[in-house]
Amino acid sequence: MLVKTGLFLLLVTVLQVSARYAGVQPDFIENVIKHEEEAVLSGSRIVSGWEAEPGQHPHHAALRMVDPTGSVSACGGSIASREWVITAAHCTAGRVTIVVRGGVVSLTNPEYISESTEYYNHPLYDNSKPTVVQHHDIGLVKLQSPVTYSFRLQRIRIQPRADAYRNYEGALVYASGHGRTWTGGATTEVLRWVYLTAISNQACGSTFTSGIIIETSICARFYNVTSQSTCQGDSGGPLVHVGSDGVPTLIGVTSFVAGGDFGCHSGLPAGFIRPGPYLNWFEQVTGIDFENLVEVEPTTPTTPAPSPTTPEDRPTIPDEGPTVRPTTPEDRPTIPDDGPTDRPTIPDDGPTVVPTIPDDGPTVVPTIPDDGPTDRPTIPDDVPTVRPTSSIPDFTTSWPVRPTTEDYQTVATTPNDDEGSGGDDGDDCSDSDEDDELSELLKRLEVKVKVKVRFDKYKHKQETDKVVEVKKHH
Repeated sequence: MLVKTGLFLLLVTVLQVSARYAGVQPDFIENVIKHEEEAVLSGSRIVSGWEAEPGQHPHHAALRMVDPTGSVSACGGSIASREWVITAAHCTAGRVTIVVRGGVVSLTNPEYISESTEYYNHPLYDNSKPTVVQHHDIGLVKLQSPVTYSFRLQRIRIQPRADAYRNYEGALVYASGHGRTWTGGATTEVLRWVYLTAISNQACGSTFTSGIIIETSICARFYNVTSQSTCQGDSGGPLVHVGSDGVPTLIGVTSFVAGGDFGCHSGLPAGFIRPGPYLNWFEQVTGIDFENLVEVEPTTPTTPAPSPTTPEDRPTIPDEGPTVRPTTPEDRPTIPDDGPTDRPTIPDDGPTVVPTIPDDGPTVVPTIPDDGPTDRPTIPDDVPTVRPTSSIPDFTTSWPVRPTTEDYQTVATTPNDDEGSGGDDGDDCSDSDEDDELSELLKRLEVKVKVKVRFDKYKHKQETDKVVEVKKHH
């Protein structure tokens, strides 16, 4: 009975709240803080949430954006792949640079950090009105360097096309972000998260005006405490649902909350953008089919372990090779040792014979025989010229008979004796012309005899040298 009474009172309360908050004006989370009197400083926060543990929300990304004036604001995001982050379009519209931190629990100790200037907002979103709540509030940020997956940093599965317009009413979901734990409370650098309950688009649409809730929207409100909600700076962050397969799936991108005097902790639902209906646009921008994305699993850091095994085996092969190679050089030196032993013997004999030949050669100079033939023609040429005029037949007939050097010498001395005796008997000779002619002839013969003697001596010496040379060779 008490249970029935309690349920009845809760139902009445919900109906009263619904009637009271019908027609609430939606507003961006960033604008709500301006209407809260307790707020002192702006900052992102999950209201009535819990601190996250390392690796509990590895897909969460923290964004810090800088506009052209140098003003800095904060948003959240979801890591969709190694190079892409999904966030809200109003977070990046008009920004000049975006710093992305991944694998983060504490903002001061991120697993990954990179600055990017490349982002893409949906073409139906008006970037010139970033402070106005719009449909298609979704965008992509391109990371300048790819992330490395780890226990603290992982991508999240994107809502599939089959569930793009699914009614998640009553489903338990959760959101994450950095910031204050309560309106006007202290700022925290630690990631926080909170449970929420998904509601139907019809129920959400009855709360807000201006037709902001469309089929690409999804809403969620508190789970068991009315103050549970997302708030300023949590925009772009993930709304996650864990299906029956146990895999977390991104089903919403944080976009807006109740505006006006209500704020973040009013118990009213918050609005999110479904990512499933935009899968085709994601693929156009990135070239990636996120619904069928296949990437290396988180366990890949263990794959380098087998690498040391391969190097250990490889050195074994070179070790065997060098063992055989040294054997070949040991045999090769044996061959050169025998070769040099025989070669020195040949050069020693060669030089002994070779010097003998050039020594003999220069001794027999061919120039000397050239002089001999030059003199020989002179002798016969002169002799016939003189002989016809000679009246002494004894000398003519006796000339060719003398074959030796001694005979020539005798003939040479005989005319000298006859010439002397002729001088003694000069008174008995009456023909002076004949004596003069004879004297001239004798003088010529004496010259010829001397030449002949010299030639014979030279010829004899030449023949003797040849004999000696032959003996040397033998």
